[in-house]
Order: sequence, then C-alpha cells, then structure tokens
Amino acid sequence: MSNSKLLISFTILFLATSLNAASKSNLDKEKRWREQIEPSLMVGDALSLKANGTEFLALFTENTAKQTLGGAIILHGSGVHPAWPDVIEPLRSELAEYGWHTLSLQMPILANEASTQDYEPLFDEVPGRIQAGVEFLKAKGVKNIAIISHSLGNTMASYYLTQQKEPAIKAFVAISFGPGLPDQAKMDSYSHLNKITIPTLDIFGSEDFTRNVNTASKRRLMAKKAGNKKYKQIKIEGADHFFSNMDDILTKRIRGWLKRYATNN
Repeated sequence: MSNSKLLISFTILFLATSLNAASKSNLDKEKRWREQIEPSLMVGDALSLKANGTEFLALFTENTAKQTLGGAIILHGSGVHPAWPDVIEPLRSELAEYGWHTLSLQMPILANEASTQDYEPLFDEVPGRIQAGVEFLKAKGVKNIAIISHSLGNTMASYYLTQQKEPAIKAFVAISFGPGLPDQAKMDSYSHLNKITIPTLDIFGSEDFTRNVNTASKRRLMAKKAGNKKYKQIKIEGADHFFSNMDDILTKRIRGWLKRYATNN
C-alpha cells in the first residue's frame, strides 16, 4: 500500500475513533438497540438527530387527532431505549392520538451493570440531545413543547431545564421521580426542582421504589421554594415504578394535565 493510501486510511480511522471518543455513551449498545427497533417499528418513524458530533436515534410519531396541541419529547430511563415497552412506548404511541406529536429520544446509556453514579459523566451530552429534539419539533412549526421523562430520564430532563432556557418548553412531566444523586451537581434532582418554574407534573405510584415514594414531600418543598405555583404531584394507587398494567391510567392523567397546562402559557 502506498504512503498516501496509508495516510488516508489512518485519517479515516482517526476521525471515526475521535467521533466515538467524543461521546461517553455506549454507542455500540445504542447501535444494537437501533438494529432491534427499526425492523419491528409499528408506530411512528425512526430518524437520526445529531448532537455534540454524535448521531442518535429518535422516534417521531405525528399527531392523528383533528387538532394539534403541541409536541412531547419523551425520555427513557437508564440503559434502555426510546421504544421501551414500559411507560415509554405507550406514551409515545397513545399521546399521538390526542393532539400531540411525540418525539422519543435515545439518551446516553451505559452497560446494564452500570450504576446510577456511573452516569454522571454522560450528563454533559444530555442538553445537546434534548435541544436537538426541540429544534426538530420547532422546525415542524410546533410551538408548545412538553418534556415527559421516566426514572433517570427525569434527572436528565431536570438538568436540561436548569441549563437551557428554551421558551418553547411549556411543561415538564416527571414519572417516578427520584432524588438522583444529591452529592453530584449535574444529577441533584432536588437542586434542579428548586430552579424549575414551568408547569410541572410529578406523577408516581404508591408501589414505586421506596426512595421515590419517601422523597415526595421533599420534591414538593423544592418546587415551593422555586415559586412554582403550577407544580402538581399525583400518586397513583397500586402503580409500581413501571406502571405495569396501568398504562391507560398514566396516559389519561398525563394528557389531561398537558391539555390544561402545556397549551395555555
């Protein structure tokens, strides 16, 4: 092989390696999730968005109701994907029947055995991915955008909301919101709530993880300190962390709240 060909090959390899190195997410896992999701996708369209030099999967589902109320960006929890059968898939599919374009994003992930603490370095990539979703919806003329998140996705969403002042974001729905990591600034959910003033729905189940149920009063206190008069907390009796067999109830409560608070601000 000539020197010029060697140089070209090395340059391509270097650029590809540098691109992957820019993301701390497990991009191989993201690729595997995508390869599983795309062939079996029944609702919506798979597309690629780009943030911080990294392409990532997003699932867009157009509103099928007569009136479009806005757009909902949906964020999953740790280690999973934007079509996850618990919470995420029902919301992204069903909200599209009630006036909402939905955009479910692949958030940065790690291997299954990773702990919550291991996710802290990935939070630098969170605002960029969410903002890419916001810009996608805005380009489609969507003016009212809500963020709906579950589990660790709540900590990511609340971190974004403290970092990015985006007028298009009208409301925040946090499903099964936990404390995050109070000793890590990027993952301190309490500190985040103390800065969020847009309408916020904090919805969880009576059978959720103990730490989430037991910290409900502290979340209310943080929202009160923030002066958030449109913060509402709802506990669904019998629901677990994943709202198993209670997707219809979850969707109904969320869409009713969204219609009231995310379209009139």
